[in-house]
Amino acid sequence: MDIITRIRKANFLGRGGANFSTAKKWEMFKNEKMDKKYIICNASEGEPDVFKDEYLIANFPEEIINGIKIALDFFSNSQAYIYLRKDLYLKFGLKLKKIIKKEKIKLFKETGGYLCGEETTLISSMEHQRREPKIKPPYPLQKGLKGKPTLINNVETFYYISKIAKQEYKKTRFYCISKDAKKQGVFELPIDWSVKKILQKTKNYPEYDFFVQVGGGACGKIVFGKELNKSVCGTGAIIVYNVKQDLIKLMQKWVNFYINENCGKCVPCREGFYRIREILNSKKIDWKLLKDILEVMKETSLCGLGTSAPTAFLSLMEMMKYR
Repeated sequence: MDIITRIRKANFLGRGGANFSTAKKWEMFKNEKMDKKYIICNASEGEPDVFKDEYLIANFPEEIINGIKIALDFFSNSQAYIYLRKDLYLKFGLKLKKIIKKEKIKLFKETGGYLCGEETTLISSMEHQRREPKIKPPYPLQKGLKGKPTLINNVETFYYISKIAKQEYKKTRFYCISKDAKKQGVFELPIDWSVKKILQKTKNYPEYDFFVQVGGGACGKIVFGKELNKSVCGTGAIIVYNVKQDLIKLMQKWVNFYINENCGKCVPCREGFYRIREILNSKKIDWKLLKDILEVMKETSLCGLGTSAPTAFLSLMEMMKYR
């Protein structure tokens, strides 16, 4: 049984946030005919309060490298890279090189910030071009690094590829729990557990009134009440907030993050965040205008940054109706 068949039988979805079938992605990459192909392990992890990839690199580097080696062995004429956030490169670069030895795996130190986690921006940065997203299609699987088919999976995905190959995968994933939680950290638990069950089993279920942000540290959705009975999507982040949290300051924190990290290429995203900051800093907030801008950004922005960022704002505004 080849590795793609094993991944398909495991019903494994990539852990980069999009929940796309890894077997389907690998099959598409396999079917691309080209003399050279590239494999990239994306360790750019830039969402605030998300740190599971760093945890995996610190604790299971051999497993991650093995997952990449499995891909190298399966796809002929391939070369692999680990694309590391700057601080991770400095912290773990030497350790990773010792494990890699003479394998066809090179390390690449990220040249930009948060947006470099986006696939096409990541590739542009490796080609020393402007760090901006590109219009898709073509997708990196078809035309990626140096114009060649390029497979990009994140750190956790390669970790579990190794586990699947060894028949040790037990339908788990890594969750990072942070902010106002009592026992912050990274926990490996079943993929189908609800937010509520995860918080209870890790002894992080608050005794105070709270809400959580799931899926990402800036773009994650705000959930509370009955929604805590749903499983965790996206990157596996669970950020716990006390309801006493100043909600306007929380939104101001998000918008300042995005103003610093967006590339300025597309108008909806670039201008949208500036208008949102103006509204949030005003004495009387125009909530209808704020919602209109967020809805336009969600529908018309060029890349995932602009289309996913409104999720946190809109879901928080929805929650505020019930307070």
